[in-house]
This record gives sequence, structure tokens and C-alpha cells, in this order.
Amino acid sequence: MSAFDEHHPPRADLIEDCVHCGFCLPTCPTYVLWGQEMDSPRGRIHLMAQGLAGEPLSGSMVTHFDRCLGCMACVTACPSGVRYDRLIEDTRQQVERRYPRPVRDRAFRAAIFALFPYPRRMRLARGPLRAYRALARGRRLLPEPLATAESLAPPLTKRERLPERVAAVGRRRAVVGLLTGCVQDAFFPDVNAATARVLAAEGCDVVIPRGQGCCGALSVHSGREDEAGRFARRLVDAYANSGIDYLVVNAAGCGSVLKEYRDTRFAARVRDLSEVLVELGPVAPRHPLPVTVAYHDACHLAHAQGIRAQPRQLLRAIPELDLREIADPEICCGSAGIWNLLNPQPARELGERKARDVLATGARLLVTANPGCLMQVASALRRTGGTIGLAHTAQVLDASIRGLPVARLVPASSSPTPEASR
Repeated sequence: MSAFDEHHPPRADLIEDCVHCGFCLPTCPTYVLWGQEMDSPRGRIHLMAQGLAGEPLSGSMVTHFDRCLGCMACVTACPSGVRYDRLIEDTRQQVERRYPRPVRDRAFRAAIFALFPYPRRMRLARGPLRAYRALARGRRLLPEPLATAESLAPPLTKRERLPERVAAVGRRRAVVGLLTGCVQDAFFPDVNAATARVLAAEGCDVVIPRGQGCCGALSVHSGREDEAGRFARRLVDAYANSGIDYLVVNAAGCGSVLKEYRDTRFAARVRDLSEVLVELGPVAPRHPLPVTVAYHDACHLAHAQGIRAQPRQLLRAIPELDLREIADPEICCGSAGIWNLLNPQPARELGERKARDVLATGARLLVTANPGCLMQVASALRRTGGTIGLAHTAQVLDASIRGLPVARLVPASSSPTPEASR
């Protein structure tokens, strides 16, 4: 049986755009790790071509497709403009429909998607997680892969329940929606609260519908087409009569998928937080934040959305903030949605590589714009022995606008250790 059916197979014309030049190789995390041709973008494109030519969807072929993080660094690096993002998305949908995964793998994936895309279920999971941590007291009591998931979850902070509308401070300049998300809502509620305050301070009425739910990003990136479509329709309906000018997103992976929604009118209004703040221009005064900051480019912000300058512009506008760049910024930290749960060992290697590069900057605070990156790098930093503050871009802007002390963002012990930064 041919690898692909007739429902959106990887397109032959997009495959033919690849000239196998190799510019993608040094930016591909799995090729960097293993040096195997079939674990590079051009190698996977070759496998797609074989599938179109009639080759069956073998376990080996699926393994190489599954190993792709979907970071899209290859799309940025490609001089021929190959749409690898479209190719791997269509291929993964084929895999999910046509390949019978082993029972254990299928069960684990089903458990992930029964929990992660549902904000209420994620919030309910906070209680058992808190109880487990109190019982375990740092000991590893859970079997894999639950132990991996627990190690990635951040410290649980008090959830701040946001109202359905936050009024602009001063003259209203825009009406914006705020996507609260799933992981962001459950484990980084302070990021959503900071985002709402920053937008209000910059003259935006912020609309936050109660039932907005998941955007479908995790489902899209995992080839679960029908499920992603259901989440998308629900989100579009939640904002149908909201009167918003923009939908603001503070999670990079969500933003990249929202901008590709089939409802093009809705998709055209989607903006990353940094994007909309730069478009509007600042009106709220910035107070000094005397801190050295390393900025980490989340893959789906830099490569999928092409947003690199805006976050840096916002951070450099804060008085006394010293912004430093991280080596090899195009290499993914290893989070990649649920990739670090499905591939824990290579994810750890990528995370620790990123952690060492972060610590080598000498910065006291790491800033990024994606919850998955925050969890992945924090976990790697704990393993490598470095102590550094971590924050979302929104939290840094919020601290500057409100005149908060640096100590609110950076732990007192934050200083990269020589051993960790080597």
C-alpha cells in the first residue's frame, strides 16, 4: 500500500523545490545530534518523495518523520524557499491516519491529548502535581514518561483569575483579545496577567472570553487534523462578536498556527504580543531595570512567524537593561510542543546545549516568549547546575512599566557558575 492517500499528501511541486544543497543541515537539531541524512530536512523530503512514488509507510520512515521537531529553522536557512513546514504538516497527518502505532505509544499520545489541549483539565492537574511534589520531596517516584513530564512542569504559582475585560489606561488605542492558552493558563498564569497589564498600560481594552479554549496548535503539529479543526472552530466562535482589532498571543507555537487558520479574516488579526506593541508604539513610561538579559528566540516565533527584531526592540527600550545574544540561536532548545515528552533523551541533550549557551552569556535573566521553552530550559539549567532567572517578555515589560525591583524577576542567587557555562 502506498505511503500516502489522496487527502493532502505532501505536494510533489513543493518536494521538487528542494535541490539538496545542504544549507539546512547545520540548523537542524536532529542532524546536529546524530549526523544522519534521513534525520535532516532534505533526508525527510527524500522519504516523502519515495512515499509519493509508491513506497509503503514503513516503521523506519515514520521514525524519521517523528524525530523532526518541527522547529522550522530549515525554512529560514533554505535559499530555495522550500516549504518544509507545509510538507511535514501534511506528512504527519498522513502518518496519524495511516500508520498503526504500537499500543504503548498510541496510549501515551492519547493521554497527552486527553489533557494538554483542555485548559480546565490542565488546571485540575495542578492539585495532584502539588501533592506529588510534597510527597516526593525531590525524590523520583514516578515511572517514565510521567517522571519526564513532572520534571518539566514549573513551580506552581497562585493563579490570578483574569476578568473578561480589562480597561485601557488613559486613551483607548485598540481593542484586543488575549489568548490565554492551555499550558500558559495552567502553569504560567502570571504571564497572562502581565500580558493583560502591559496591553492595558499601552492603551488597549483587553477582551478575555471565558470559553475560548485551545487553539489547536499541539494537534496541528502532531498531525491530528480533525481535532485541530474542532479547536479552531470553537476559538473563532468565541471571538465572533467581540469587536477586537487584534487577537494577541503570548505563546509562539500558538501564534504560528493561528496565523495559518483557514478563516483568513480571523487569521489576519492575529499578532504576537511583541508585534502589536511595536505596531502601536509605546505610551507607558519605562522605569529602569538594571539587569543583564539573554534573549532566547522561540522557534515558532523566529522561524515560523519571522519575529526576531520586535522583542529585542522592546527589551532594548528599557533603561539600564543590558541585552546579550545567545550562541547558535537557530538551534531548538528541544521543547517543540510535546517532542520532549516523546523523545526525552535527545530533548535533554538539546536542552543542556541551550542551557550552556545561555549561561555562557553571563546574563542573570533569560527571556523568551514561549511556555514550552521556559519549561525546557529551566529543567536543563537545573541539571547543568546554573542558577539564572527566567521570564517571559511580558513579565519584563510589566516590571519596567510598574517600576518593580529586579528581584521580582531574578533570584538572589542568580549567577552562572563557571562549571555550568563551560
